[in-house]
Amino acid sequence: MNNEQLILERLDALEKQVAPLAESARSLGELREDLAPRVNEAVHALIAELADVEADFQLEDLLFLIKKAMRNVNNLSFTLDQLKNLIDFALTAEPLLKSSVPQMIFYLDDLEQKGVFRILNTALDVLKKIGETYTAEEMAQIGDGLVRLMGVSKKLTAPESVDFLDKAAELPAQVDIAGAKAVGPIGMLMAMSRRQAREGLGVLLELTKSLAVFKEQSV
Repeated sequence: MNNEQLILERLDALEKQVAPLAESARSLGELREDLAPRVNEAVHALIAELADVEADFQLEDLLFLIKKAMRNVNNLSFTLDQLKNLIDFALTAEPLLKSSVPQMIFYLDDLEQKGVFRILNTALDVLKKIGETYTAEEMAQIGDGLVRLMGVSKKLTAPESVDFLDKAAELPAQVDIAGAKAVGPIGMLMAMSRRQAREGLGVLLELTKSLAVFKEQSV
């Protein structure tokens, strides 16, 4: 085999090796030709969008944001962990919310049907009128009086007080005021002959002794 044949064989081998590379280059060239219009469109769209923020954007601000983010990596990690915990809580509470929310809606609707919200609205209007009528000092005085009245109400709820008030409430129905007549000393002595008059006088004396408490409190 002479040199010419050897050179031709080597050229054929090189041609076979270069052929795939040429085919790849041709494919890349076609891909570049296909992508070039799309890339140009994307670049033009990006430029148009960035033009809207060009006046407000500064490179120094971006660098400051990057540095600040790097300084607060631990805080960002903690925030992400807390966000994950919040998501886990939401996933856990979702079945409970699905069952409790309708019950809450039904309960609120029942209150609305019974007029509770209308009563609360009326009460707010009353409080508004009270606030417009009385000063803060007067409201404080009224509050102190209400506290004392609550103490009086507590005493009136004692069993003995309730029994006394219950019996006292029956007196107006038993007294014939229209048939009452003038009574002199002799009439009073004659009335003392009746047991009810004597018992009533005894009750009056007990009440009179109890009235001494007013004098003790005023001293």
